Amino acid sequence: MGWIKEILISGQSWITAFHIVAVVCWFAALFYLPRLFVYHAMSEDEISIERFKIMERKLFRGIANPSMIATILLGIALFSIYPNYFLHSGWFHVKIGLVILLIIYHHACLYLMKQFRDDKNTRSHVFYRWFNEVPVLMLISIIIMVVVRPF
Repeated sequence: MGWIKEILISGQSWITAFHIVAVVCWFAALFYLPRLFVYHAMSEDEISIERFKIMERKLFRGIANPSMIATILLGIALFSIYPNYFLHSGWFHVKIGLVILLIIYHHACLYLMKQFRDDKNTRSHVFYRWFNEVPVLMLISIIIMVVVRPF
């Protein structure tokens, strides 16, 4: 198993770069999907409603899910290079907690998307405008943990 760690160490810059790309793509999807929910909740005509269902599904399946999976797998790869360092860093524990909350948010988006798909949405566009702010707060917090490392 030592050879795997050697490969990971030698490719650490590439792994980090692709991890950041995956994170950016994941957040782009998590910013845009709830914005689609806002417009979907405001729609009244059948053509618009069906168009939003397609857009939401394609965004979730084509960008949100793959980028979340890539983010997690690449994050695990980075962790496996220096696990003792990360396990003893307080900022890392907070970051992991925020990532877990982000995964929960991701699945909440899936639940809401299914509600729209089944024409069972009961929330207003105002709810989705506020819901849309959650990933912004998580992104700010995660970046502070990774860059500033306050503890």
